[in-house]
Amino acid sequence: MYGDSLIQILTKVRLLANASGSLSRIYVRKPEVLASLLLLFMMVTAPTRSGILDLSDKIAVWAEAEYGREARDRIYALRELIAASQHLPEIQKLTKVNDFFNRLKLESDMTHWEQEDYWATPVETLASGGGDCEDMAIAKYFTLTAIGISEEKLQITYVKALNLNQAHMVLTYFSEPDAMPLVLDILEPLVKSATERKDLLPIYGFNGTGLWLARERQAGKLVGGAGDLNHWRELLDRMRR
Repeated sequence: MYGDSLIQILTKVRLLANASGSLSRIYVRKPEVLASLLLLFMMVTAPTRSGILDLSDKIAVWAEAEYGREARDRIYALRELIAASQHLPEIQKLTKVNDFFNRLKLESDMTHWEQEDYWATPVETLASGGGDCEDMAIAKYFTLTAIGISEEKLQITYVKALNLNQAHMVLTYFSEPDAMPLVLDILEPLVKSATERKDLLPIYGFNGTGLWLARERQAGKLVGGAGDLNHWRELLDRMRR
């Protein structure tokens, strides 16, 4: 995320919004096109739910071979957390997952992956012991869906971190569609309401079901499918391999 300037993010949003405006006119005139696209989108995004997070023994062996014994131990620790958290209240699930990933090392993509902008899978983040803000938000998202929180309640959210004057990514949780979200942030140890995070300016959010401009979720106004984000699509492809 540190590789994206706020201007770059806003440019992406504008392009998506413009595309959405064109598509919405097509939908109104041709309902059959909407039905076909919705079916296609469901086929593409259905596997993004909890089953896509692979923490098998095979993955643990790979992690140890690539990054050492501590990487394997982190894989097993997350597996144990998921198993032990299935029946907890959702707020406790949020806290446990936020605490778990906030212990990892925060580094830019260039430092950690030697790439300008790389979206790591949760396993890559966990095995390598770190990543940037988008890697942490993505890892929290897939872990929470694995312990039973519906992805409709979660959004990976682009924001501007006002105190740092830079683009940033967090995970937000909506107990209800019109609720004030809670924010899970690698820069903040506590899960807080968005009303307490005056230092964050939301830009847009997305999950496996769609993408929303900031302040449009409560109105149910989609501006595109999650597949519109190339990094997101590539990430899912790598997780399915």
